[in-house]
Amino acid sequence: MTFLEYLLLFVAVLAGGAAAVVTRKRYPDVINLVLSFSGAFILAVAVLHLIPELYSVGVRGVGVFVLMGFVIQIVLDGYSRGVEHGHIHAAHQATFGFAASVMIGLCLHALLEGIPLAEQAHLHDDGHYHAHGPLLYGIILHKAPASFALGLLLILSGYSQRVVWACLLIFACMSPLGAFLSESLLSHMSLYARSVVMAVVIGSFLHIATTILFEVGSGERHRLKYGRLIIIVVGMGLAWLAVG
Repeated sequence: MTFLEYLLLFVAVLAGGAAAVVTRKRYPDVINLVLSFSGAFILAVAVLHLIPELYSVGVRGVGVFVLMGFVIQIVLDGYSRGVEHGHIHAAHQATFGFAASVMIGLCLHALLEGIPLAEQAHLHDDGHYHAHGPLLYGIILHKAPASFALGLLLILSGYSQRVVWACLLIFACMSPLGAFLSESLLSHMSLYARSVVMAVVIGSFLHIATTILFEVGSGERHRLKYGRLIIIVVGMGLAWLAVG
């Protein structure tokens, strides 16, 4: 990954968090549209690119680890209170435990998200593979509303701006850190070990993307909204064009 790509991952979180600090409003329709697009984009990239590439390397049994990654993300959601899906459930008291729980879930997920951005080149080992671009943009689009939800959650829960910005800065570092660790550490691991890590990450992606898309109609008696459906189709279509 280039310095600019690391910077984009970092700035996307700070931009979303800054918007929450400035506006202090929820904007649920805008958040849902952006999340719907990013969820559809990430799901399409996973299905059309990441999963085929994972199985193309010939490592057997990796499907189990995809399922494991899905389950791990369910556990992480329990800690993060669904912030990565745009959920904002403010705490009654601004306790250390609440903020720590949310940050543990979010940061571990963000760390996993960064791994495939550098790992794609390692799976091919030819030094000329740069297909992480589509996934990078999908993660950036996902990070901005997630950090907005995090900032607003902490503000509405009564935390000081110092705590809010500290949490946003930590969150902003996680995906770049995951990509850095992938570049510096996973390249020295065996193909099987790298494939297992990628399978867990893909399982996490599948959970995040499908949860976002399944929740599009929640709270609205599951009535179909054609605007969101169009956004989802466009997100999948652009991902197909990007990886094709």
